[in-house]
Amino acid sequence: MKHLLLLVTLSVSMSGFAQNTANAGEYMDYFSSEYLKIQEDMWDYTRSVSHGRSARNVEKRRAELIQSTGSALNRAKRAKDFNGDGRYRDSVVHYFFLIDVVLQEDYAKILDMEAVSEQSYDAMEAYLLAREMASDKLKEAGEMITREHRLFAESNDITIIESESKLDQKMEIANLVYDHYNEVYLIFFKSYKQESYLLDAISRNDVSAIEQNRNALLEATEEGLTKLSSVQKYEGDPGMITATRQLFNFYKREADDDVDAVLHYLETNERFMKIKEAFDQKKPKNRTQEDVDQFNNGVNEMNDAATKYNNATEDSNKQRGELIDSWNKAAEKFTNRHVPKGK
Repeated sequence: MKHLLLLVTLSVSMSGFAQNTANAGEYMDYFSSEYLKIQEDMWDYTRSVSHGRSARNVEKRRAELIQSTGSALNRAKRAKDFNGDGRYRDSVVHYFFLIDVVLQEDYAKILDMEAVSEQSYDAMEAYLLAREMASDKLKEAGEMITREHRLFAESNDITIIESESKLDQKMEIANLVYDHYNEVYLIFFKSYKQESYLLDAISRNDVSAIEQNRNALLEATEEGLTKLSSVQKYEGDPGMITATRQLFNFYKREADDDVDAVLHYLETNERFMKIKEAFDQKKPKNRTQEDVDQFNNGVNEMNDAATKYNNATEDSNKQRGELIDSWNKAAEKFTNRHVPKGK
């Protein structure tokens, strides 16, 4: 999945944006500094959103970008044609218009989707897809203005020295990094979310729901492990894949052994409550030795089941906390290591 716009390298300057000139090279330069500045700012914004910071936390930055892009758009609209040909100028206008639409509409939608993204796997998948689609629109806009830039140069006998800027390279690398991150993250999130449904069922002592969600977790985990085996390491870095696999192995143990302890406790408790109810209904003088022995055995079974349940829960909580923490650290380390820094 792609989350970053593709930078298009243009050697242009907007210092005289609304002016006209008979020199095609200078005319191209009219569209430069602010254009590149906006691209740098967009890189900074989209990198922040993709780099673990929520869209809501950088909402002020989006508002600033909307304002600066809108100003650039208005200046582009006021620029004159070049010797009666307005195609190049119009392409720049259209480029700024497309960026403005993505900022005001697509990222507003992304902001709303982010708020509910963790409610379900489908919601998370839709959220990440929306970010990918926004990135694709920005990439297409960049490719469009590049074509028009080159066409204008060719039409006016201007030689363009092809060179890829450092920002181009950073954004291309970042796209690949987040492709890997999101691929692994979606695999992780499906089982992570399914485990939350299982834990909820356990908290409600709902035996039927526990069984259902246990099976669903095992299925999701097996599916996830299969998908992980086909995920290519990014630059040989296995960090996120390894952390996810370790978490999935825990989920399998939890769904098998720990849930068995939970179900055993719930079944033992239900059986004991029936014994206790029957025992309490008899007056002490009417209770037989068999009644007393059955009650005491029930108490012992309950204590044993409760001990196993508590130990399993305590161990699971400890392991889960450590593994989730390890996963988060692995993800952070991965992006910090591979996503280029700065502009």
